[in-house]
Amino acid sequence: MSLKRIALRDFVIVEQLEVDFSPGFTALTGETGAGKSILIDALQLVLGSRADTGFVRQGAVKSELIAEFDTPSALMPYLTENELQPDASLLLRRVIDAQGKSKFWINGVAATATQLRNIAPALVDIHGQHAWQSLMQAEPVRRLLDAYANADCSGVQEAYLAWRAADKALQQARSMEATHQRERERLLWQISEVDKLAPAEQEWEELNTQHTRLSHAQALMDAATHAMAALEDEDSGASVQANRALHTLQAQAHVEPQFAAMAETLEGCIAQLEDLARSLGGYLRHAELDPDKLKQLDERLGSWISLARRYKRPPEELPALLQGWKNELKALDASADIDALESASAQGWKVYEKAAQALSKIRSRAAERLSQTITNAMQELGMAGGRFVATIHPAKEPRADGMDDVELLVAGHPGTEPKPIAKVASGGELSRISLAIAISTSQLGQAPTLIFDEIDSGIGGAVADAVGRVMHALGQDRQVLAVTHLAQVAARGDTHLVVTKQRSKSGTSSHISAVTENGRIDEIARMLGGEHISSTSRAHAREMIAGGVHDQ
Repeated sequence: MSLKRIALRDFVIVEQLEVDFSPGFTALTGETGAGKSILIDALQLVLGSRADTGFVRQGAVKSELIAEFDTPSALMPYLTENELQPDASLLLRRVIDAQGKSKFWINGVAATATQLRNIAPALVDIHGQHAWQSLMQAEPVRRLLDAYANADCSGVQEAYLAWRAADKALQQARSMEATHQRERERLLWQISEVDKLAPAEQEWEELNTQHTRLSHAQALMDAATHAMAALEDEDSGASVQANRALHTLQAQAHVEPQFAAMAETLEGCIAQLEDLARSLGGYLRHAELDPDKLKQLDERLGSWISLARRYKRPPEELPALLQGWKNELKALDASADIDALESASAQGWKVYEKAAQALSKIRSRAAERLSQTITNAMQELGMAGGRFVATIHPAKEPRADGMDDVELLVAGHPGTEPKPIAKVASGGELSRISLAIAISTSQLGQAPTLIFDEIDSGIGGAVADAVGRVMHALGQDRQVLAVTHLAQVAARGDTHLVVTKQRSKSGTSSHISAVTENGRIDEIARMLGGEHISSTSRAHAREMIAGGVHDQ
């Protein structure tokens, strides 16, 4: 068992409602318009479906929906990883306010709609009354087969995207060959022009430093000469005066001990003055006026400035500009390398083709099994001798989901050739085929609860009895909930829930209650004969329920 309880408050026409569920097959019935599908709608919402203000009961400020499940073991890692308080019971809650905004909780922990949608497939598998419509559409049919085959299409999709990207690059390169050539020639000319200058990183700053120094060479030499004179003049030089002061202090150090420390400090100062004088001397020995060097610097600075103005960039950006052009040329050459792009495209196609062909084999094997399984199910649903065939043929062009088109064919009667389902199946047959598919594929799923929402529409008579038997059989292994209008199906239920609509001064409200014995007989009789229940319809109802119990 999985679904244990649903509780609703101020939801559509429900003021307050709580329903407990049992294992096995539960039939949900009621008069037209009573709100039989209201539980299904609520369950889908609490599992993350999109909501709007229409779900809030008129006059209420919010709707509250709660669903409680037995926690499937497969969900425990997800609940643990997302810190959602894993426990034996899984409590889901959703509140929808009058503005249509929602809040979600999982086991009392605030959650998101995405988290609810992530856990939904592990809890319930819902088959709707209009499921047959998808049998006419290529994409749902392909997904049906892939799900049956348990096929993983992600590798094919990745290979397809990689091949398409490589092929797109090739086509762009081919269409842009002339443009690429012009762009290449422009880059080569610009690179050649700036390469003649060969601007180096940090060279602009160094050139300016050297130029400034040579431009002021005479003033710098004069300054060094005057500084040396100030240090070494025989009468007033700083070094001479410092030495005189040193001797004076040393001469009296035996009287005043503090003079010794002062003298020591002064000796250090004299040593520094001597070092400074030597440095100035070295500078003067190597310093010279160099008009040729200054001219060379003027010319190189002029070249930097000229190129910078031409390309409207600050001079210091020339090295980066040159490197950028070289990178562009390299990228352009790579993108315009037709041979390399052709090779990449061809390799991409080989990888995609191999993956797609492997997927086709998986689909082909699954199609045979699916065809036989659904054919068998059709025999039980009033289509004795009928055949169902899932065919695979090459698609007109490769796609991200592979190179296959999947088509469903059916032969409704013995001895006829299967034809496309849309051309040969009537409305009733479509419903039965859809039900056969739902039954066949639901047995593969992992969800412990199966829900059939009026999927038996358009079915009656002996076929309806067959549907009831199938539903009950499914309920032996999994929890099954079926919203039905067929007495033959409801009579097979292990549990029977009836939806009623009641009117009061405050408005109309919907109620759901479990019925047993006489209540169940009356409901089956109503389904058989309408509002006016006769003794005959009651007797028929008793017989149907008894027959169902006997068959079980």
